[in-house]
Amino acid sequence: MSPQIRAFIWDVDGTLAETEEAHRLSFNEAFAAAGLGWDWDRAAYRRLLLTTGGKERIRAHANAVGLALADEQIRALHADKTRRYTRMVAEGRVALRPGVTEMIAKGRAAGIAQAIATTTSRPNIDALVEAAFAQPADRVFDVIAAGDEVITKKPAPDVYLLALSRLELAAADCIAFEDSRPGAASARAAGLRIVLTPRPIRKAMISARSTG
Repeated sequence: MSPQIRAFIWDVDGTLAETEEAHRLSFNEAFAAAGLGWDWDRAAYRRLLLTTGGKERIRAHANAVGLALADEQIRALHADKTRRYTRMVAEGRVALRPGVTEMIAKGRAAGIAQAIATTTSRPNIDALVEAAFAQPADRVFDVIAAGDEVITKKPAPDVYLLALSRLELAAADCIAFEDSRPGAASARAAGLRIVLTPRPIRKAMISARSTG
């Protein structure tokens, strides 16, 4: 590892772990409980992933189907979805991506700080890290910057800039790990080098967008 690298900054959903199916199922459970009659299948969810942020995704879908939801309704739906998602994670239904644990351990051994910069909310981060590492998130990661701490989510650079500020490091000293175009755009706008590790769901999205 290059001695110039002083921190790894990790995205969460799709990068640290294969979370998207658990998120999708949690959304659908929350919609059913609220009597909305919405059911996001995998194809629909792939499209919705182009909108970053859970509350933003709910609003985008509501607008698309012509339903006006108040801010408090969206917050309540998202809070219920988050409760359901964190329960799934605690039950062991979400796995880290291959090589993640080893990469974090090798970075630690080389004196490289570990950070998170994600659009997901802090409760989701805490649940995933606790389940995967059997430790609190702030014992595994030196810095955590969550989506609910910034005004503008990815592809804006805000959450990466927040992570860099908390690390007290320049972008040139860090590498971002991402799985999506919005995430890569966010990291690039913050001046970071990027390792892009798309999964099948993201590869399909990138291919579809590249071919029109």
